[in-house]
Amino acid sequence: MYVASGQVTCIGFKADIILWDFPKQELLARLSLHEGKVEGLSFSPRGIYLVSLGGQDDGRVMVWDVSKREAVCGSPALPRSAGNANVVMCSSCRDEMFVTAGNFTIRVWELDTATKKIHPSECYAGQLRRITVCVQMTDDDGDFYLGTTSGDVLKVNTSSKVVTACGPQKKKFSMGVTALLLPKTGGLIVGTGEGTVALCTGSDFQVKKRMRVEGAVTSLTCRGQDDQFFIGTNKGQMHRSAYATFKEELVAVCHTEAVNDIVFPEGHSDLFVTCSTNDIRVWYTPERLERLRITVPNVTCHAVEVTRDGMVIVSAWNDGKIRAFVPSTGEPMYEINNAHNLGVTAIAATSDCKQIISGGGDGQVRIWNIGEKTQKLREVLKEHRGAVSCIKTNKNDKEGVTASLDGTCVIWDLVRYVRKQMILDNTLFKCVCYHHGEYQIITSGTDRKIVYWEVLDGSAIREVQGSLSSSINGMDITSDGASFVTGECVVGAGERRS
Repeated sequence: MYVASGQVTCIGFKADIILWDFPKQELLARLSLHEGKVEGLSFSPRGIYLVSLGGQDDGRVMVWDVSKREAVCGSPALPRSAGNANVVMCSSCRDEMFVTAGNFTIRVWELDTATKKIHPSECYAGQLRRITVCVQMTDDDGDFYLGTTSGDVLKVNTSSKVVTACGPQKKKFSMGVTALLLPKTGGLIVGTGEGTVALCTGSDFQVKKRMRVEGAVTSLTCRGQDDQFFIGTNKGQMHRSAYATFKEELVAVCHTEAVNDIVFPEGHSDLFVTCSTNDIRVWYTPERLERLRITVPNVTCHAVEVTRDGMVIVSAWNDGKIRAFVPSTGEPMYEINNAHNLGVTAIAATSDCKQIISGGGDGQVRIWNIGEKTQKLREVLKEHRGAVSCIKTNKNDKEGVTASLDGTCVIWDLVRYVRKQMILDNTLFKCVCYHHGEYQIITSGTDRKIVYWEVLDGSAIREVQGSLSSSINGMDITSDGASFVTGECVVGAGERRS
């Protein structure tokens, strides 16, 4: 069983197709011919061929031999009079046939295995000019359906290459048809850009049943031979529904943009907190479910921290505010306005829960006294010239360390609020943490190196190559100091031995 994934790169660079062995979860091959973007992928019915569609800057359709891991043939995907091709779908019965569609173009392709060439046939749509975003083939290859940005569905006969039906005629689907599914029970299930999932029947595609999900529908797929199907949305949600009841059930959820921080409460592994654009989420580890979502629209949370007593979630936001919430309900506790001029980029709390240490895009480190009803600025520490990326404190709260994108790490005396040591390196520091004994700190950043430093004099002890490809953006260490983990494009674990 294979899975294929396509890459998006910059203009002028090769965009790889990665072929995976799904049961073993191993990378089998990289197929590199497209440039800029791989727009679509589709396997032939028996898995002999893989058809790939390049993006706007590439404009080619390629047929690959899966067993040999090599290209069979290719051709420009577009006629000169048409726009871009957006989707590709292989036949349900024949390995040598597939369909491409896009901006005012619908093509049926035939693969000649003897000459190793593919030949397109244009489909006749009459006066209809549509932009196609999804396609679905019937089980017998007699017809295929196209979803358009105009909010209607086209039915095309595979043999005659002619559009035989178009609908709904009067009340089209709002924000376009973005996904299609042909269930075994009959009819056509349509997913739309406004989040509507509808069951349509007849040549005029009349809506018999409908339901609503959050966000635009991006995919529809059936569950084997069962009477259920799954719905994916651009809000990071996956729903499950039965054909008979046509009622959605949320089964999985995730952030829709980059996860900026993750933290476990002290002494608890069953819950953890993540933050991203617009929201903070609390997750239940054993069941891998979201338990709580705290939404703050139109702002990005850069960092999050749970106080030692587990009673407060403290967060840092790009609008310059520090926001605190109740972990059990998500209700706001307090806000510190104008905490930093260029946004709050890092945050930490002391073990007694009476102080918060924040770092900003302006390079300042600020210490706040937190009372029952008051939040007062205690001290401002000015040493960094770039954004503060990470803040850590030791166990007795008498010392702390901050990492910055200006290439410095500063070890602070949190009793006298003065600098104890400054570490300089030719990198942008992304993360820092104390070793178990707190006589060393470990740093990493854009130079892809993990470096151990002496707290007493700030001297480098040793360095380890942490990554071969990209910068290290996150790091944490176990409570006993035996192992640490780093985060980049690929997560790697390291073990420290004395």
